[in-house]
Amino acid sequence: MTTDQTAPATMPSEYPEPLWVRAKGILQARIAGGELRPGARLPPERELCQLLGISRVTLRKALSALVDEGVLRATHGRGWYVTTPERGDWPNTLESFSETARRMGLVPSSRVLRLELGTATYDEAEAFQIAPGTPLYRVDRVRMLDEVPIAVDESLVPADIAAGFDGIDFTNRSLYDVITSLGFQLAQAEATIEARPADAALAGHLAIAVGTPVLEMRQIVCDRTQRPLLSSTIRYAGDRYRLRTSFTRSADA
Repeated sequence: MTTDQTAPATMPSEYPEPLWVRAKGILQARIAGGELRPGARLPPERELCQLLGISRVTLRKALSALVDEGVLRATHGRGWYVTTPERGDWPNTLESFSETARRMGLVPSSRVLRLELGTATYDEAEAFQIAPGTPLYRVDRVRMLDEVPIAVDESLVPADIAAGFDGIDFTNRSLYDVITSLGFQLAQAEATIEARPADAALAGHLAIAVGTPVLEMRQIVCDRTQRPLLSSTIRYAGDRYRLRTSFTRSADA
């Protein structure tokens, strides 16, 4: 957004809204239109005042309102910047890492650590409601957003579901998408989340210091008949993950 490429923004005096509201709308429209991409710095305030035909006091009121709405962020002594999507702001609905990344405008990818067929331990068998020693396919990956390591994901899938997994490139494929494409429906999940210190191997994968707290999420994903289709243990770098949820209070409380 520059003055040599953008015509001055005219705001007719008979327009009923206050000047700062009109200025805010013009700036927001130009950001939404892609003239300034996420992370970009706005032109200097003097230039914006000339462009919009308003005072600095009015401009700052408009900019502050955009900060309150999460469109801009202010950096002391450096100016105003278009906000970027936060890495690791997860919803409370069941969606894959890749689906969440795309919703946030980020690029998901993985570094595959292990793809192999093994057998279920007693605990794993209990989680899948199968006999110990039953074949399970193991998919271990470092999950990344825009090439930044976010988590280490260790997943297990029953061997009968995982037929053909050896030929799949999991550096870019979503495990959820693969399972769904095979005709299975991932309907609901039970998860527990707790804090753990990172050991040396995990710290190396996430580029953090040994002992740094990580959030460990253990999850069992089932179909609509309650058959477990997928078990995951995902360890997130604590400063790169946030889970949003909501609570309601019953009328009887």
